[in-house]
Order: sequence, then C-alpha cells, then structure tokens
Amino acid sequence: MARATIAGLARFKVRHMRLALWLHVVGVVIWVGGMFFAHMALRPSVQALQPADRLALLSATLTRFVAWAGGAAAAILGSGMAMVAMLGGFDAVNRWIASMAVAGIVMIVIYLWLVAMPFRLLRAAVAASDWPAAAAAMKRVRHLVAVNLGIGLVVITFGVLAR
Repeated sequence: MARATIAGLARFKVRHMRLALWLHVVGVVIWVGGMFFAHMALRPSVQALQPADRLALLSATLTRFVAWAGGAAAAILGSGMAMVAMLGGFDAVNRWIASMAVAGIVMIVIYLWLVAMPFRLLRAAVAASDWPAAAAAMKRVRHLVAVNLGIGLVVITFGVLAR
C-alpha cells in the first residue's frame, strides 16, 4: 500500500513539474523573445518613420507587449516558485537555479519600474502629441528593455546550465 501511495505521489509530482516547466518556458519565450523582437527588429525598422508616426506606433505596440509581458512575468514567477518548492526549496536547488531566481526578480523590478514611469510618460506624451517628451520617454524605455533583455539572456544561460 505504501509503495502505491509513493508511486502515485511521484507521478503527481512529475506531471506538475512538467506543467510548471512548460508554463515557465512559455513565459520566458513570450517575455524575452518579445524584448528581442522589439529591440533588435522593430526599433531599427521604424527609424525611417517621422517621429509622430514612429512614437505612436511604438507606444501602441508596447501597450500590447507590456500586457503580455506582465502575464508572462507572473507565469514565470509562479511556475518558478512552484518548481523550487517541488524540488525541496532553495536549500535543495543548485546555485544556477538560485541565481536564475535572483536575476528574474531583478527583471521583474525593472519591468515594474518601466511600466510605472517611462512607459506611462511615453503614453501620456503621445496622447498629448508632445513628441520631444515622447522621444525622451521612449529612450528610457529602450534602455530598460535593453538591460532586461541582457539579463534575460543571462538567465536563459543559467537555466540551461542548471540542467
């Protein structure tokens, strides 16, 4: 009887670990992949547009992306914490996983700052057709996205090395 219970618990844990890992990876693909696209493909492609058109397009695009990134960050944080718990807590995981968690928290803090300050200023400036203020806010958004993209790529490296 005890063996059946232990085997059932092990199957339950494996299924939930796989689900959490899937959710984690999908969140990373959406967030880091979106930042890569925005920074490396979209931004350079719209440079030929007039400031009003460029900044309005970037503001609209980022409005959608920020929502997706927020959901992805929540999924990453929740699934990451669930996986750490299933593995026995932070005392039981290796340094790569602990480093990944710390870097992920830093990324979330940067994301929250980006949304609360420069992105909010960008949207307000675009709505007011204040293109110099919108350009200044977009510059700050771009810088924070670049920082988070760099950290995200390092975190992916941690994730691969943790295996």
